[in-house]
Amino acid sequence: MTLVSVRGVTRRFGEVTALDDVSLDIEQGEFFALLGPSGCGKTTLLRILAGFERPDSGEVLLDGADLLALPPHRRPVNLMFQSYALFPHLSVEKNIAYGLERERLAKAEIRERVAEVLETIGLGGAARRRPDQLSGGQRQRVALARAIVKRPRLLLLDEPLSALDKKVRAEMQLELKRLQHEVGITFVVVTHDQEEAMSLADRIAVLHGGGVEQVDPPVALYERPRTRFTADFVGANNLFHGTLRAQGVEVAGVGLLPCDVPADAALGTAVDLAVRPENIAFTDAGVLRGTVLDTSFYGGQSRVSIAVPGVAQPVEVTAAGASPVAQGAEVQLGWSPAHAVLLP
Repeated sequence: MTLVSVRGVTRRFGEVTALDDVSLDIEQGEFFALLGPSGCGKTTLLRILAGFERPDSGEVLLDGADLLALPPHRRPVNLMFQSYALFPHLSVEKNIAYGLERERLAKAEIRERVAEVLETIGLGGAARRRPDQLSGGQRQRVALARAIVKRPRLLLLDEPLSALDKKVRAEMQLELKRLQHEVGITFVVVTHDQEEAMSLADRIAVLHGGGVEQVDPPVALYERPRTRFTADFVGANNLFHGTLRAQGVEVAGVGLLPCDVPADAALGTAVDLAVRPENIAFTDAGVLRGTVLDTSFYGGQSRVSIAVPGVAQPVEVTAAGASPVAQGAEVQLGWSPAHAVLLP
């Protein structure tokens, strides 16, 4: 069931168009990610949902009702800030209770709800501590608890893990996903971190230049990008520009590269071909020949860069374990046609 519908939303700041006719739906209970580079419009869209910005045109509906007609404090929406914005002079439990006290709820209900959410985030023993006595990951949990204790219909998270180091960030990604399923609130997270979006989200909207490039679950987004920008932005990709033929894509100075060509494809048109590094193999009968420029080892896998005559950028190949080839080696590369994606 659709919880939020964004329809034709446009927002301009002077001559800059931050959002350009954006439309998308967010389902009840899902973890939805807005992914894109800086300046793509994702934070502007988040601020419109929160009520801190108004679009120049378009509408935003929550359960079919006009969300834009409500001021920020009347919306069943909560925003968790990137900086966490905890009160340094208040204890953990007082930070969490602050919003409930402002609503003048009964003290017994406040105590009950704060105790419940403290147990949910695993900080029941830290209720009397102040924020400066907590780790970065614990402060992040307190900020999240303060947001969910008010039981909003929609929780907005703006780069929620960017202040954490890599190890803690990985732990908190799992924690966020667990909490989202446990509390049943719809989460919308803004991030430029592809791995974060892929690991957290049920669906991802890729934004670019104020518009929506693609909305899909993580696996579909990664395996079947629909535009050149999505293919290039989400994960590593090798992109070849050429002309579509019946047996594949003909690249000038390189030759015919294999891919599955749809029966209704317009042969002779210009296309891009995308092949992920992990789908390219070293072989004795490859479609590409080149020289190894560099090898990099990343623990469980290696990234190999190969210079191929006629291809402007080095071709990237991911191999399991240590690199099977050395710098300067002459190699041949190939892939299954099913692993190549055609981009109009």
